[in-house]
Amino acid sequence: MKVSIFDVAKKSGLSVVTVSRVLNNSPSVREKNRQRVLDAVKELDYVPNAAARSLARGKTRIVGLIATTLHDSFLDEIMHEITSELESHGYFLVLSVSKDKEDKNPYLIQEERVDGLIILSPIHELDYVTELKKRKLPFVLVDNQLNIPSVSSVIVDNDQGGYDATKYLIELGHTRIAHIRGPHVFRSSIDREKGFLRALSEAELEPFIVEEAEFSIAEGYDIVRKWIQEDRLPTAIFAGDDNLAFGAINALSEAGIRVPDQVSIVGFDDQYLAEALRPHLTTVRQPATQIARTAVDLIMKQIQGTSKRNTIVKLQPELIVRDSTRSIR
Repeated sequence: MKVSIFDVAKKSGLSVVTVSRVLNNSPSVREKNRQRVLDAVKELDYVPNAAARSLARGKTRIVGLIATTLHDSFLDEIMHEITSELESHGYFLVLSVSKDKEDKNPYLIQEERVDGLIILSPIHELDYVTELKKRKLPFVLVDNQLNIPSVSSVIVDNDQGGYDATKYLIELGHTRIAHIRGPHVFRSSIDREKGFLRALSEAELEPFIVEEAEFSIAEGYDIVRKWIQEDRLPTAIFAGDDNLAFGAINALSEAGIRVPDQVSIVGFDDQYLAEALRPHLTTVRQPATQIARTAVDLIMKQIQGTSKRNTIVKLQPELIVRDSTRSIR
């Protein structure tokens, strides 16, 4: 038969209220009584019911994560790190994937089933902000598109990342540098392009080609295949993310154009395939672990009531040089 809190109370000779206070680490219990309860718990091998304890505390001990896609190894890494970090705080993660970019009110918000929310790469953050503030639900935005000073958020300095990638290609001697930018609905795409243009401007260079695409291998392939067919190929490409870079490499390889001997390529994100495929991809690494830990730290402070103000944290990316780039001959 399953042991209950009433059995622990009977065994310890104390009230159910006292047992509950001990299990919830209340400081109001005398040490002698606390030890009696703990001894009874150990002897009976009692495991507290997590759901009952959560209700008693008025907390679910669950944090929700809202994402727009699972088809991205970089975002997957962030989710994995967030899960591990929350577990260290005694919290669990529940995931909600928005059906599409127009899904502005996922069920986690509607049902109020969580103590707080982390929203990853939101498209309609103002809708989230309005709804969550109305419900007084703690939340943190990650990789958001708008600068909202009244909201805690974690972003990466994508402008600097685009600048570093392009400057590196310029230092290798490249002057015909193209950019495949991501969708302009994302601030990260806009900022990476800004960094690209800033580095070219400093070197008194013009962009060879700039084209926009969805973050996918297929679109990177299609764009570079078109460039090959039109006979207007750059000597270097800065791709808006690693998937676009992988697609570009596929198109070049299919046409017998060697990377990096004839065309150098830099990606962005440092997905796990960047070091698994050949040539190993030079890319700009986003600090996934740091992003996750910062987001969890911010949401936990809100949940615990220790956060006195909203915080915007900007993290720095890192250029990782591998085999897909070389100095121009």
